Amino acid sequence: MTAGDWRGLVEGIPSLLGGLGINLQILLGLIALGFFAGIVVALIQVYAPRPLAAVAIGYEWFFRGVPEMVLLMLVYFGLRQFHVPISPFIAAVIALGLRSSAYQSQIFRGAIQAVGSNQMMAALSVGMTRFQAIRHVILPQALRLSIPPWSNEFSSVLKDTTLTSAIGVIEVFKRARFIMGRNYALALPTFMVVALFFLALTYLGNWGLGALERRYRIPGLEAKGAGERF
Repeated sequence: MTAGDWRGLVEGIPSLLGGLGINLQILLGLIALGFFAGIVVALIQVYAPRPLAAVAIGYEWFFRGVPEMVLLMLVYFGLRQFHVPISPFIAAVIALGLRSSAYQSQIFRGAIQAVGSNQMMAALSVGMTRFQAIRHVILPQALRLSIPPWSNEFSSVLKDTTLTSAIGVIEVFKRARFIMGRNYALALPTFMVVALFFLALTYLGNWGLGALERRYRIPGLEAKGAGERF
């Protein structure tokens, strides 16, 4: 690489950082959607009547079985075909968020079951309703237990955000391709910079979740392998 090539790479880093900010916005959106939808699906699977639980299982099976890229296409182009105005960003959050909810539901389901039915029975015996027992006894413990397997989900969906360039989101991967298009000699160093960005984010995210796990660990109670991706 010439000095001009290196200068071009340095000049492109602010653009890459701007694109990385888009990835982080998508990440926050899909994680939030996946979190709340995943809790609902998990509770339905564990506590709802069998027909409703079967629907939740079908939901989880579908979104875990369909590839991320196909979901992105279905949500973005499918809705637009029915004249629903949707931006690539929102479509990405919905598609990846629903997929994440299926994985998160299994994390939460395993954590809820790890708490044990005896605690539900104890809560009911002191006059709590079923809803109160779930809210005040089961979920606070289950959410703590879900932190270790949830770190795997964080690492996975962080990398999934780069797929959104396929539907027109101008995120870091798309911007790296723009830089490469202007100067092919910058292809390798540009994508190495992108790789370093994601390595750093993955490390920081897992470090933060590890600290959270240590802070809220419940001694003697662990969710073993709940909801791990395979």
